[in-house]
Amino acid sequence: MVCVIRVAVLYGGMSTEHSISCISAASVMEHMPADYEVFPIGITRDGVWVEGTTDPVAGVALPEVPEGREVALSINPTRKGLIFDVATGEELVHVDAVFPVLHGKYGEDGTVQGLLELAGVPYVGPGVLASACGMDKEYMKKLVAAEGIAITREVILDGRSSLDDDERDHLGLPVFVKPANGGSSIGVSKVSDWADFAAAYALARESDEKVIVEAELVGDEVEIGVLERPDGTIAASVPAKLNGTEESAEGFYGFETKYLEDGVTATIPAQYDEELTKRLQDTAVTCFKALNCKSLTRVDFFVTEEGPVFNEVNTMPGFTSISMYPQVWAASGVDYPQLLDTLIQTALR
Repeated sequence: MVCVIRVAVLYGGMSTEHSISCISAASVMEHMPADYEVFPIGITRDGVWVEGTTDPVAGVALPEVPEGREVALSINPTRKGLIFDVATGEELVHVDAVFPVLHGKYGEDGTVQGLLELAGVPYVGPGVLASACGMDKEYMKKLVAAEGIAITREVILDGRSSLDDDERDHLGLPVFVKPANGGSSIGVSKVSDWADFAAAYALARESDEKVIVEAELVGDEVEIGVLERPDGTIAASVPAKLNGTEESAEGFYGFETKYLEDGVTATIPAQYDEELTKRLQDTAVTCFKALNCKSLTRVDFFVTEEGPVFNEVNTMPGFTSISMYPQVWAASGVDYPQLLDTLIQTALR
């Protein structure tokens, strides 16, 4: 008798990346190996967990999780993995692992990870500390810089809304104004004139109370996937080089460029020499360890004339059909179903 492994796939959530999470989860469930049985759970924008569907996109460009039967995961570790109907108390299923395909706040920032730790359920992705620090760009960079990895010039605005003259001189123009906690380039602006800074700051503040202002980096935008295998070994994928980001309507790799346009392409693997490729891969693994990650992470760099400069990590990268993380691993010899199997088996370990 073959025991089927049941996996709860969480998607949606309360962050600004709600729709992207739905699209990622649809792709995950579509490519899930036959050895696994999926129990989908959607999280509405209000934070209500509902019994979901294996096709949360259903042809909609930016899908939403609708209201439905409210469900919950037992946080009693002696009833590990129990999903029940909130209204009736009916036990619906016991799951062996959870795949939180959640992007942004209240999903990728350690909050759901803490819940799953309390419940005693294995889950895909980094733990509480790595998820929290991987979401907050200030602390993400502090930890990475402590390992001697180059980062761009930056100023953190926490409790104030403007830069003084010395800070402007330090950063130069253009700058990128970002929510310190966020993803998918939501709330991010490129500022080439200080007269436009106030509007960019206000947009970033819509997503987070803390804003980070970064000096522009000139160079190739490169993304690398890091994967932990069930035996504990950590591997880095081939690098992907993004093409055409500056020619987009936004002038950088913004939300619309990533998800609603098709002007940006990727060279996978990036055509770098063996020395630079290995340097990027080794640095990506160093970043993974610096943040105390496990399971998976995508690490992004700019390859400048002075060498690679760290941009950010993504502890639950996009899993859509066009997302870089599945693509770089496919180019590294690990297809999508194999990748999901590795992630779930590492979680179960």
